[in-house]
Amino acid sequence: MTQSQRRYHITTFGCQMNKADSERMAGILENMGFNWSEDPNEADLVLYNTCTIRDNAEQKVYSYLGRQAKRKHEQPSLTLIVAGCVAQQEGEQLLRRVPELDLVMGPQHANRLEDLLQQVFDGNQVVATEPVHIIEDITKPRRESKVTAWVNVIYGCNERCTYCVVPGVRGVEQSRTPQAIRAEMEELGRLGYKEVTLLGQNIDAYGRDLPGVTETGRHLHTLTDLLYYVHEVSGVERLRFATSHPRYFTERLIKACYELPKVCEHFHIPFQSGDNEVLKAMKRGYTHERYRQIIDKIREYMPDASISADAIVGFPSETEAQFENTLKLVDEIGFDQLNTAAYSPRPGTPAALWDNQLSEVVKSDRLQRLNHLVAQKASERSQRYLGRVEEVLVEDVNPKDPTQVMGRTRGNRLTFCQGNIEQLKGQIIQVKVTEVRAFSLTGIPIQQPMNLYTTA
Repeated sequence: MTQSQRRYHITTFGCQMNKADSERMAGILENMGFNWSEDPNEADLVLYNTCTIRDNAEQKVYSYLGRQAKRKHEQPSLTLIVAGCVAQQEGEQLLRRVPELDLVMGPQHANRLEDLLQQVFDGNQVVATEPVHIIEDITKPRRESKVTAWVNVIYGCNERCTYCVVPGVRGVEQSRTPQAIRAEMEELGRLGYKEVTLLGQNIDAYGRDLPGVTETGRHLHTLTDLLYYVHEVSGVERLRFATSHPRYFTERLIKACYELPKVCEHFHIPFQSGDNEVLKAMKRGYTHERYRQIIDKIREYMPDASISADAIVGFPSETEAQFENTLKLVDEIGFDQLNTAAYSPRPGTPAALWDNQLSEVVKSDRLQRLNHLVAQKASERSQRYLGRVEEVLVEDVNPKDPTQVMGRTRGNRLTFCQGNIEQLKGQIIQVKVTEVRAFSLTGIPIQQPMNLYTTA
């Protein structure tokens, strides 16, 4: 079989950063002549892009690997790869646990996939987890969507939260230059992409590692400056960014989001806990009062802005009263969406070694109670949409109803309406909302497609 006839399959676990990395690795493989296979069991190269934030995600990877390792005994030509955060965390130990693996590569090596595979095809078993300076990747990603796209702006993280493995597996912060980011976005605009999400593990830290300071002493390159710089890219109608850190979220950034019409009124700012003592133990670097100030300032500029976040329950030593402070914060703010998780001890993190771990029963109970409140508040927040007309960027057909299209409002609310996907995909339409649910809307299209912000 020639390389051009070989097929590949990528399974992605975890965050948006991993999804963006998978798209780039898919682009590299297709540039090498591989073709996509929907079924991993029919692929000649199987790649798992892994996440180690939660233990259940990590264990799922090993389950998938076991099936493919068995298959490799029957098909020795199968190329088996583990990429991402589990690969970075485990390194050579992965080879001892799953000796059938051909390549173990950390997230910083995603752009080097072709070089690493060449070593594999030369007969080597390869582990690539050493720190590297991430270079610009000229290979075009194989993007899952034809309408929306991720663009990485900063890799790595310099924070040291006591529960988090990210700094250890994704390395130190490395910002891309504004010119490289804008060039990628301009290409996306030419290809017809209408929405771009700027990505970073800690995106508010963008530019801290780039040279230069202003006359007032702040960094020359910041996320705020980047938004102004890329805003006029032709063809791109909407801009989003994630994930933000409360420690670095500034009023200057909020003001920029208010002033720039392409920037959507949706902010994802994890708070993790509503209790100051727990936040201190987590080494988050802010208080719940500071978090409230950020949300209040956003709503001062943009009263209708959507707010989403992440929260952890059951952190070591968290008392019932401290957990109730999280419930109080959720109740007072009223999030449009909240990603919740019970604390999961991760290898190499300080909190995993503490002797004040809570029982799974307590963590499960608190998670259920938090999720109940989250759904209640999201339902309440959805009521404001009823009867309103919303701008919806049509992304695809509703998989449950082929007569409907689906897309997202500027506030990131998933919305369904009747329509022909062939005519509407990639278009911004106006939809009158007739039904509201906790996390989605249904409506009636009332106007032809429009392009509000495209510059000449």
